[in-house]
Amino acid sequence: MSLDAIDRRILNVLQRKGRMSNADLSEAVNLSPSACHRRVQRLESEGFIRDYVALLDPRKIGLPTTVFVEITLQGQADEVLDAFEKAVARIPDVLECHLMAGTADYILKVVAENTDDFARIHRQHLSRLPGVAQMQSSFALRTVFRTTALPV
Repeated sequence: MSLDAIDRRILNVLQRKGRMSNADLSEAVNLSPSACHRRVQRLESEGFIRDYVALLDPRKIGLPTTVFVEITLQGQADEVLDAFEKAVARIPDVLECHLMAGTADYILKVVAENTDDFARIHRQHLSRLPGVAQMQSSFALRTVFRTTALPV
């Protein structure tokens, strides 16, 4: 299915305020409530809308420190990659893991309370990941911009 202009407007509005009522959404995209509801249901069933979530403020819940960890593995065999990916997915402090092209094989986005907490995460989890040859951590000093909205 391809997206038309109304579908794109619906997706843009929902990405920014996913908790709004169907009546408010239909008004925001200039569509009748019933037509808007049918479109949202279709966008959900066809997988364009995956989930609805609450985005938490990391500072308010005590996780203000963001660390980006570059990982280089000992090899590129499928077994090595699979073992690493399964193990890293079980670490609750890792928000994102990306397979990379370039100098590092993976980059992780990790949240922590502070540098001591990151040291704990590193000692208890990251240093035990299978197949790791090298690891480099970079601490974010300040988040300049953050969004979850995709350009549609």
